[in-house]
Amino acid sequence: MAQELGKEQWRSELIDAFRLGEEERARGLVATLRQARPRQVRAVLEELLESPDGKARQAAAFALGELGGPASTRRLEQQLVLEEARGDHDSSSVVQVITQVLGQLKSAGTRAALVRQLNRLASGMPDQSDVNDVTYALWRKRHPELIPAVREVLQRIALPTSRALHALLRLMESSPEQLIAWLNDGAVPLSDKTEVLTVLDEEVPTELECLLPAFICLAWSVIDVAATRNGAENEFCERLLTLLLLHRERLFRSLPPDARSTLRNVARRLVGAPEAIRSIGAAVTLEHIGQREDAELLETYRPQDDVLGKVFDDTAHVLRKRGV
Repeated sequence: MAQELGKEQWRSELIDAFRLGEEERARGLVATLRQARPRQVRAVLEELLESPDGKARQAAAFALGELGGPASTRRLEQQLVLEEARGDHDSSSVVQVITQVLGQLKSAGTRAALVRQLNRLASGMPDQSDVNDVTYALWRKRHPELIPAVREVLQRIALPTSRALHALLRLMESSPEQLIAWLNDGAVPLSDKTEVLTVLDEEVPTELECLLPAFICLAWSVIDVAATRNGAENEFCERLLTLLLLHRERLFRSLPPDARSTLRNVARRLVGAPEAIRSIGAAVTLEHIGQREDAELLETYRPQDDVLGKVFDDTAHVLRKRGV
């Protein structure tokens, strides 16, 4: 394809695929170029990294991640420093992509690269979203060796900017049993537990699936408030549903029967909440763990908005077919 399209058209196709979020198409383009021009692929991406167009640089960073290896890690870190120095809107978007790519690369140097990025952020007045991006990438690279580095940075980044980093440290320092005890501790602010859920969005290790029943039990304990108004309780429940739905193929199957039943009750309450906070995530959750009789509840509380209402309609249709 690279030879058929020509270099310029290939570049255009890659940028377009990345802009549209068509990652599989972008991966295919990278693989094709690597096969057709193995000695030139990095030179082509270097040209893209020097483009004034932020989308082109984002696409190039993504492509380097697909190539992988120490050379890609080093080049991405170099570009990261350049983008941070630019300091404009386009560069912030490129930094976000590079951070995500570094979190996914298998190269041994990526962990150190992310720590260096975190230290650069800590030397100034970092934006919370930038700290969060590095935190989530570090969770993918979690290793006991990271703990001292994260502890040191936490002395230099104050709350609330460092909330995700605190959650990361909690997850890395604690055993599953300690985390369950922490979740059950009523003295711990609910917002701290919500932040742990957010970090887990990136990845839920098999050894931490045992936390899910404790999270679900906590959601049920606050459901009377969560299903009546916005606030910390509602945010916690929505974050829990988001986590489960992000990893639905594995996590719903892993739930013990009692946790599954409690989660269904949580979802039912949020489906029947006032329309301003009625939960789309709860409706989708019922598609996976609900029972046929939940269809009537979904039809009763269907939102007026046609797009949101369709989610309720589709779930009700699936449930009515269940057991037929």
